[in-house]
This record gives sequence, structure tokens and C-alpha cells, in this order.
Amino acid sequence: MSQAVQPNSTQGTLYIVSAPSGAGKSSLVTALLEQTQHIKVSVSHTTRAPRPGEENGVNYNFVSVEQFKALMEEEAFLEHAEVFGNFYGTSRPWLAEQLAAGTDIILEIDWQGAQQVRLLMPEAIGIFILPPSKEALQQRLDNRGQDSDEIIAGRMVQAVSEMSHYDEYEYVIINDRFEVALNELRSVIIAQRQLLKNQQLRQSALIKDLLS
Repeated sequence: MSQAVQPNSTQGTLYIVSAPSGAGKSSLVTALLEQTQHIKVSVSHTTRAPRPGEENGVNYNFVSVEQFKALMEEEAFLEHAEVFGNFYGTSRPWLAEQLAAGTDIILEIDWQGAQQVRLLMPEAIGIFILPPSKEALQQRLDNRGQDSDEIIAGRMVQAVSEMSHYDEYEYVIINDRFEVALNELRSVIIAQRQLLKNQQLRQSALIKDLLS
């Protein structure tokens, strides 16, 4: 049985960011990375085919079903799930290395993956992104031009189920106006870094000198 991952004195913060498909999660996270230092997105393993413009090792680590199942047997994933017929998983060794180096990490995963992660890392901070309305969500999925009407209809049904788990997260952000939602997301990261326990670790030398 897997043991909970214990933080150390240089541990970065793990953020779980979830949202229904079309809520704008990936766009918000991409913009956040452009404005914020010392934070990365975990590059998940997946068995789905690359979409136009996606690169292996950058957007995802694209692997076969056989390779994915072999990694599962090795317990190489912190969490894994099957979504729309494809497998997704988060590498345990990579995540542990990044957090130990003091880097904040974002996991873009669904609520099922979030539950798995919390069992091992209960200190993770959850952020759920909601659309301003069902109509807006439908329009965003239509505007992608990537999926058939049948697939979009399935995503809309799945979205309701996913959104019902919003209350399992510490923060909820409504992505109506993109810049407002981005500022709210960035504010969560900034505020988290100023928490007493985090400042005591990061600024230990300064605090020791000030109080000497």
C-alpha cells in the first residue's frame, strides 16, 4: 500500500486544478505560468493521440496502453484515471523531485484524480474552475471545432457530474471574464506563499537574523 508523501523543509506547494471540459482551465493555467515564477504544470502520461500542435514531453507524455499499464504495475503514478476512453496519470518520481526542490506544481486533473492525490498528499490545495453558465460552456465546446456533436453532448452530460464535486476544493473560481478569473487564480498562489508555515521555511535565515 502506498505511503503518504511527507513534505520537507524545501517542499513546494502542490495545487490541484480541476474543471469540466470547456471551462477554460488550460488557458488560465497557461496564462498563470507566463506571469508567475517558480511554478510548473505536471506533464501527465496519457494514452490518447496528440492533438494538432501538441508535443510529446511538453503537453503530455504520450504512451501506449501497454506502456501505461506497465507503469501502473510499477506504482509509478501518484494518480491515474480513465477519461473518455483514454488513460491519464501523474508521475510520482517527477512530482516528488520537483516539490523537494521547492517548485510549486499544478496538477490539471479531474475530481477522481484529485481524490486519489489527497489520500497521499492531504496538504494539496484544490482549485475548481466553473463556467458562468451551461450555455457558455456549450458555446465554448462548440467553438473549439475539435469534436463531433455527439462527443460534445457527452461532455456536457459529464460536465454536470464533474461540477457536482466543486465543494471538495478549497477555492472556486468562476471563469466568466478571463482576466478577472486569471487574477483570482494568481491571487490564490500569491496568498498561499505568504502563509506563516511557508514563510517560516522560505525566509528562515531572514527571520532568524531579524529576531537575533
